Amino acid sequence: MWPNSGFSDAFAGIHRGRFTKNYALACFDRTENAQESGRPMTMSVANIAEDASPMRGLLWLWVGVAIYALFLLAGNRLLIDPDTMWQITVGQWILDHNAVPETDIYSFTMRGQPWISTQWLAQVLYAKAYAVAGWSGPVVLAAGAITATFALLTNFLNRRLGESMTLVFVAAALALTVPHLLARPHVLALPILVAWVGGLIAAAERREAPSFWLLPLMILWVNLHGGFVFGLMLIAPVALDAMLGVDVKSRASLALRWAVFGVAALAASCCTPYGWNSLLASQKILALGGALPLIMEWRPVDFGSVGPFEICLLLGIGLALFRGVKLPPLRIVLLLGLLHMALSQGRAAEILALVAPLVLAAPLARQFGGVEASNSNAASNAAQPMRGVLLAGLPVVLVAGTLAYASVHRFEPHMRGSPVAAVAALKQLNLARVFNDYDFGGYLIANGVATFIDGRTELFGEKFFVDHNAASGLMQPENLFGLLEQYDIEATLMRTQSAATKLLDHIDGWQKVYADDIATIHVRKPGAVHSAEPVVDPKAK
Repeated sequence: MWPNSGFSDAFAGIHRGRFTKNYALACFDRTENAQESGRPMTMSVANIAEDASPMRGLLWLWVGVAIYALFLLAGNRLLIDPDTMWQITVGQWILDHNAVPETDIYSFTMRGQPWISTQWLAQVLYAKAYAVAGWSGPVVLAAGAITATFALLTNFLNRRLGESMTLVFVAAALALTVPHLLARPHVLALPILVAWVGGLIAAAERREAPSFWLLPLMILWVNLHGGFVFGLMLIAPVALDAMLGVDVKSRASLALRWAVFGVAALAASCCTPYGWNSLLASQKILALGGALPLIMEWRPVDFGSVGPFEICLLLGIGLALFRGVKLPPLRIVLLLGLLHMALSQGRAAEILALVAPLVLAAPLARQFGGVEASNSNAASNAAQPMRGVLLAGLPVVLVAGTLAYASVHRFEPHMRGSPVAAVAALKQLNLARVFNDYDFGGYLIANGVATFIDGRTELFGEKFFVDHNAASGLMQPENLFGLLEQYDIEATLMRTQSAATKLLDHIDGWQKVYADDIATIHVRKPGAVHSAEPVVDPKAK
């Protein structure tokens, strides 16, 4: 067919006035090689001068530059999660004490209970970045990790697929991950996710076991974020995919090599200050059961309104039906597993966005045609000196641009949802046992106020979290008064619009001492009479 023949390339070269000696040499070489191999002769041409441009094969670089510039300019968007504050606080504690936490020191309800921070290295990096450059530090650190993630993804895809299809996948991945791209530990682990999965998939495509040079990635991953468990779980299905692609006689040997790698990866995952307890901590998070759907990022996908996930999913299904995409059985299983995770937990959308393209790249390249390795290799060799200058100069430009922008732009957390004034008033009251809203926990830790509950859900457990949620939302009003009595609460710090706050306005023994648009403080005061009567509409039915 014309798109696969050399005639279309030749015609394009003539039309552009560039049918030079390079085309003739390429045609001759391809024809001569075809004659020697006994294959049918086709005319194939390549403009080596054009392919040797330093711009060729650097799609990953341009994508990385664009992503970095985007997230640097929108840097405050990375700081909208109050959990960033307590992550930095824990990181600074680790630096100050030259140790990792073993027990809780930030709440009064769980103080002294066993608690480990599986994200300790990410917390230290954020704390260091903050100490050096203020809030600009965490922004640049997170933006750099996001840049590395998409540069690695682009490089992997572009080695197998054309630039257009690569950019489609990258754009879809960006759309799905943007809601979860925050200055938090999981972002620092995303480049490792792509590199690890890419290494496993590449080994499977070569019908080989993964290189042991991947193991340092696992060691780094396990100290950055608990998502390393997904990397371990992925070894078995990818290994099975590799074994199905070799002859029966070779499967036993290949299975043994993958098994050895899997055991080595499991051992590498224990290379933390906590040893194998990091695995147990991840299990505690997954065992939270009924608490997970109550946390925004763990909730199942809601298709009540059209969003990026639905758009990408529908476009993907439509494209697969239109083009007749066919995948190997194990790749289908992997894809469906990733889709199930993303549908059942919103935060898993980033895993689907970054891993699914790695799974699909090779099958799509075989079915629809991929890049020509010979031409890209020739381009890389011919343009090596100019590429070196470009790769050396671009980081200097990015650093200079970052410093210039940071000098005129102030990065700061999103405080409109944080109880800044309320906490200042609370500190003047000198109270130790405060029943707080879940979302306020990060700000309280950062400001040295002991929490009732905070974002370390695995510490508090399923029942505690569910009871608190039912109390603050008045799904079970008796839970509120039960918790207030059980923990001898002296004051409450809740969102002004929460049901619990509205109820306490009408309860004797609790006095409102502070309120603004964000938070309200009620103090336990025997003899206090409620300040407002409940609104009763006699006409209501």
